[in-house]
Amino acid sequence: MPIECARLICNENGIPVSELYKDVYHSASGGHAQARHVFLEGNKLPVRWQGRQTFTILETGFGLGINFLATWLAWTNDPQRCKELHFISVEKHPFELSDMQIAYQSWPEFSFLSEELLLLWPKAEEGEYVLEVLKGAVSLRLILGDALKCLSELVAKVDAFYLDGFAPEKNPELWSDDLCKSLAQLAAKGATLATWSVAGSVRQALMHAGFSVQKTPGFAEKKEMLIGYFP
Repeated sequence: MPIECARLICNENGIPVSELYKDVYHSASGGHAQARHVFLEGNKLPVRWQGRQTFTILETGFGLGINFLATWLAWTNDPQRCKELHFISVEKHPFELSDMQIAYQSWPEFSFLSEELLLLWPKAEEGEYVLEVLKGAVSLRLILGDALKCLSELVAKVDAFYLDGFAPEKNPELWSDDLCKSLAQLAAKGATLATWSVAGSVRQALMHAGFSVQKTPGFAEKKEMLIGYFP
């Protein structure tokens, strides 16, 4: 079933924004730098995947795929990387291929990775797509559709969570109690999480689901962010 795509529209500062949610896709201080600080460092990566056979990451909100590309690049540059990196991401409103091609011109450091991703980019139809590179050593399990429904049906053991939906007041579904409970059901022992959001409702939903969370210094203009783990 076809789904509604996002359109590539930028604000006066050149930052991609969502027409539907009235929010930016990444900080004005840089999408790649934000991904490294919030999601990689927030989940203690690459250290936690080193020496592992497999490592699984789940992201809420694929957006332009910057977190995926930043993670893939860090994995590529790590001589002690895990043998297989599995990245699962849910997205209700994906971008069309043409918009992705334009957007990636802003991140030349990803060029050799983004070219491979774009070759595999699926049509905007509801469903699950497994995009594999390097003979399956890196896989992106892209799930297009409603996050709560998709995650409640997902079977996986997740080592790290990237919680990257739009602001809770603009997209409350991605931060709800039910969604956080779905995350907890997917968490492997000792799983970690990171998010730029420190909203009280987000902290409460995660704690009610069984996660332990704490504030830590945020990225750029954001004073604080959240990190946590599943005991």
